[in-house]
Amino acid sequence: MLLSGALFALFMTGFWLYCLTDAILTPAPECRGLSKPAWIAVIAVTFIAGALAWLIVRRPVHDSVRSMPGWDHQRPDQGDLADERWTTADDAAARHPAGRAMVTDPQAEPKGPDDDQAFLRALDRAIHGNHQAGGEA
Repeated sequence: MLLSGALFALFMTGFWLYCLTDAILTPAPECRGLSKPAWIAVIAVTFIAGALAWLIVRRPVHDSVRSMPGWDHQRPDQGDLADERWTTADDAAARHPAGRAMVTDPQAEPKGPDDDQAFLRALDRAIHGNHQAGGEA
C-alpha cells in the first residue's frame, strides 16, 4: 500500500512537472484563455488541478491544416483539390516531420547542411581533393 501511494505521488509529480514545463516552453501567443504568466502561476499554485486545466485548454502543438500549401480546409472549392477530402491520415502526415518536409517551399533556405547543395558540392570537392593529395585515387 505504501509503495502504490509512493508511485502514485511520483507519477502525479511527473505529470505536474510536464505540464509546468510545457506551459513555460509554449510561446505566449499560443496560450489560450489566460496569459502565459497566469497559466504558469495557476499550474504552480494549484498543482494537479492547474495541470489538468492546462492539458484541457492548451492549443495543439501543430496546426497542420494551415501548413498544407494550396489547401484551405474551410473552402473545399479549390480547383484540382476540390475532389479530395482532408482525412485524419492527411493530418497525421502533415504533423510528421517527413510530411512537413514534403509541404515546405522548395525555394526556401536550407535547414541544415544536408539540405544545402552548395555545401555538399564544396564538401565533395574537399574530399576528392584530399584523396588526390594523399596519393589515393
